[in-house]
Amino acid sequence: MLTRDANLPCDVIQLQTMVLDLYAQMEEMSRNHEVENRLLRERIHQLQYQLYSGKSEKLSRLDDGYCQSFLFSELAEEEKETIVEEISIAPHKRKRRGRKRLSESILRVEVEHDLSEEEKRCGCGCEMSRMGQEISEQLEMQPPRVWVMRHIRYKYACKNCEGLENDEGEGAVKIAAAPLQLIPKSIATPSLLSHILVSKFSDSLPFYRQERQFLRLGVKISRASMCSWAMKVSEKVKPLLDLLRVEVLSGPLIQIDETTVQVLSEPDRSARSKSYMWIYRGGAGGKAVILYRYHRSRGGDVAASFLQDYRGYVQTDGYSGYDFLDNRSGIVHVGCWAHVRRKFFEVVQASKKGKSKVKGAGKAGQALQTIRQLYAIEKDVRNRELSPELVYRERQERSKPILEAFELWLKEAVIKVPPKSLLGKALTYTLSQWPRLVKYLGDGILNMDNNLVENAIRPFVVGRKNWLFSDQPEGAAASAAMYSIIETAKANGLEPYQYLLYLFDKLPSAQSRDEMKELLPQNLDPEILAQHKTAYMERGPFN
Repeated sequence: MLTRDANLPCDVIQLQTMVLDLYAQMEEMSRNHEVENRLLRERIHQLQYQLYSGKSEKLSRLDDGYCQSFLFSELAEEEKETIVEEISIAPHKRKRRGRKRLSESILRVEVEHDLSEEEKRCGCGCEMSRMGQEISEQLEMQPPRVWVMRHIRYKYACKNCEGLENDEGEGAVKIAAAPLQLIPKSIATPSLLSHILVSKFSDSLPFYRQERQFLRLGVKISRASMCSWAMKVSEKVKPLLDLLRVEVLSGPLIQIDETTVQVLSEPDRSARSKSYMWIYRGGAGGKAVILYRYHRSRGGDVAASFLQDYRGYVQTDGYSGYDFLDNRSGIVHVGCWAHVRRKFFEVVQASKKGKSKVKGAGKAGQALQTIRQLYAIEKDVRNRELSPELVYRERQERSKPILEAFELWLKEAVIKVPPKSLLGKALTYTLSQWPRLVKYLGDGILNMDNNLVENAIRPFVVGRKNWLFSDQPEGAAASAAMYSIIETAKANGLEPYQYLLYLFDKLPSAQSRDEMKELLPQNLDPEILAQHKTAYMERGPFN
């Protein structure tokens, strides 16, 4: 800063030059402050949207100004013409008013309401005739019921031997064999274990809440007992988890994702340290397998250790821990378009807060429209149930030209926006992921995004909001085991309670690998599980 005592030149030209230089510096500082303020406002608007607005990424939620024009007009018009030719208008059907009818599968109990004999007599003195009936339905419910199953084992003794062993080493006292149990010497039956574990790992009901529910039924089961049972069951199903891992690695495609989990008492780590639940989705023959695995690290070596010598497609998001897949022999690394869409959607989110819209949101809207075109093609081929070969052909004819034009647009747009802005980050991310993002064009079995494995994560995330953390690493590993079993059952169209009831009833007698394999969710039919549940419940007193 100049002071009154500064030695200023006397030459007017030199003074003018100094003034111009100072003015230029002030203008540069002003521009930098303006850019920085704009980026900060953009970030604030985005955070406000995330806190107070919905999570949907549907384009119908976007501002009309961002969504009315397609990015590539020629391609858009061509696509629009194709879609118009395929549209058929179904005959108009009037919708039935009133509430939705209750499912026909629910048991019906009929209660008849009739007039008294006096009311059936008309004012003229004649007896009235029945002309019809009016039926209305209501849903009744009975709280869950519990009962004690007493196993009475009769003993037999030989009075002649007085309890001594015979020559063959057999005792003179014999007793009927005890039924096989999943957890020996425990009060927990297959039905009780199934209810508790489905409530925790499918319905996200923590053990302490279940403890209160059991108290209302007059039964005292502590959360410590339920936790202990879950740990023991996870040990029993380990052979099944090994088989599920083999199934995942046998498929042509594996999708991977991870999410955080907090473990309080982890050795050599603070209670606030983040651990991770890794999720792998794969399987052969159209039978989905979802495998959860707990690990204290998010490093790429976790996925590398799981994959080992796997050869095939691996689909992930853009997390740098998966970069090793690009250099793995025999692996084709496929990217995720859902994450790209989310980056551009964040730009539009930020632009919709405040009085002025953030510069560049229009480009984000254009990018989202292009991505929507790509997803529309995927929806079309999925609705038509095309074979992988035909899906590949459709993508080459319809999606590839859009992607080629989109790549050129991205390269032109990225040099025109600040790299630290949300739009700049979205453009840079998309271009950095581009070689992975276009891989889905090469095979009809591939998906555009990693949403299937992200959907498999959702039950765990919902549960985490209820039980918040695991106390021990062993507890987190047990949770991973139960989520693996239950989510794989759901992915194969099985009702989780029926599956666990069947599994826990049959598992104690399964000894060989083949017998274990028959118990995997992808090898069972829902009808078999329903029949088993009916037969199992007939043992109870309420039938």
